[in-house]
Amino acid sequence: MNAHLQPTGSAYFITPETNPAESHTLSVLVTNEPGVLARVIGLFSGRGYNIESLTVSETEHEAHLSRITIVTRGTPGVLEQIKAQLERIVPVHRVVDLTVRARELGQERPIEREVALVKVRGTGETRAETLRLADAFHAKVVDATVEHFIFEITGKSSKIDQFVAVMKPLGLNEICRTGIAAMNRGSQGM
Repeated sequence: MNAHLQPTGSAYFITPETNPAESHTLSVLVTNEPGVLARVIGLFSGRGYNIESLTVSETEHEAHLSRITIVTRGTPGVLEQIKAQLERIVPVHRVVDLTVRARELGQERPIEREVALVKVRGTGETRAETLRLADAFHAKVVDATVEHFIFEITGKSSKIDQFVAVMKPLGLNEICRTGIAAMNRGSQGM
């Protein structure tokens, strides 16, 4: 019926963004008070944005400030929208896209690390193999019983994913991950 109409710049002819969605790490400096984290998470859930990883901790300078590190996925336009909306939340002091900042510094990604506790069955013939593989990943034994090991592993998320995949066939029982902590290289702070 209206197949002959061409986009004219009108809001009714919004062309979809052609840039692929990619993972970005955001660092958000907020006032350390009750309800702030709920407001930040509410912004994401209310607009349908996914949080792939979330960590919160006090900052090094002032006790009344906390840093929220969020890993999310989106196109450049969506990520700019997320940043703009985060900056409008009252107790938010600063929002930095660490992924963009790393690229400005000539690096692909910021320094990102995660810690995981991984409980694996360790009985019979698999016990020695479990310890050998854990050693190959530099995972530390933090608890051992006759039937199970609990390993602590630190590194990039991809390393932890690989460790979990290797331990599954040996009897992976339980896993607890902290979420990503991230910083950019160099002397400049957030």
